Amino acid sequence: MSDSNRPPMICISSGMCGLFGMVRSPFADDPGPASDVFVTLGALAEERGTDSAGLALLGGWPGLGGCPGGGSETAAGSVVGCRVVKGRGRFSGIWRPEFLPELDRAPVALGHTRWATQGSPAEAGNASPMVVPGTAAAGGLSAGIVATHNGDVDAAALRSRFALPPASGTTDSEPIFQLLAGSDDPSGVTGVLEALVGRAALVWVHRDRPTEVHLARAALSPLTVAVDTEQNIYWASNPRWFREAELHTRVEFATVVMLREGTYLKIGMERRPGRRDLPEVLATATFLPTARGTDMDPRVWTGFTRADEECDRAGLRHRVAEPLGGTGGLLSVA
Repeated sequence: MSDSNRPPMICISSGMCGLFGMVRSPFADDPGPASDVFVTLGALAEERGTDSAGLALLGGWPGLGGCPGGGSETAAGSVVGCRVVKGRGRFSGIWRPEFLPELDRAPVALGHTRWATQGSPAEAGNASPMVVPGTAAAGGLSAGIVATHNGDVDAAALRSRFALPPASGTTDSEPIFQLLAGSDDPSGVTGVLEALVGRAALVWVHRDRPTEVHLARAALSPLTVAVDTEQNIYWASNPRWFREAELHTRVEFATVVMLREGTYLKIGMERRPGRRDLPEVLATATFLPTARGTDMDPRVWTGFTRADEECDRAGLRHRVAEPLGGTGGLLSVA
């Protein structure tokens, strides 16, 4: 789908993408308010990207068929519900009210707005959320992931260091997702995250575990996590969006936290006898991210208030990699 009211976009932008989404509490009396927050976050995320936009609805509920690339048909043998909708232009251009019933049923929803930094915005395969096939993992072939990325990393270095399958698009996001598709445990995930050189905030879901969401903030690209009073969990690139969402929806947020660089979280449901299954943090890990000298750019905090930007800058903790002249390599500098 595309926005016919906007001219074709062929330039590669130096702006920043927007991430947003939620893990739904199964015990909320009314799914509507959380869905309203998701749509509101999508509209607010347009300030961080209008080249393309998309959403992914995940879970095993009726009405959500498996979709390898954005359709609605059930993949043969698939038990994982997934619907991806994405297209050129603004989030408000691809969102339709008829998606609401599926959004209300979906345990997990991912959203993305794109400023293209690598990969033409004219190519559909470069838009997010991306559905990346499974790769070889411990114990067999992984089921693949649905994923979103805000940032810009050295993709050539990843491809030279790791044996990756051919890409379907031309973004720097796809090689990251290919690596994460084969990483199941926190040590494997942080190993991938420590290999990144550049800006990155990431959210992904393994298709065989659609109610577990992985969030990571590597170097610079911001990521905020919030919990409302119904125990729905959300994420977004800008903490201000949650304050705006409180003004325009019926939701009240109990906590809003900006993640520090080098943070990995897995959130989802953990079934335990005698306890209600509510979304919670299932695993956490820290790692030391690496940025390039050119990555420190005020546009990282596009849309932030001055207070939020200053608070985030004060907690930055990453290495800086500078190019070695004539070698094509990188030298890490504390």
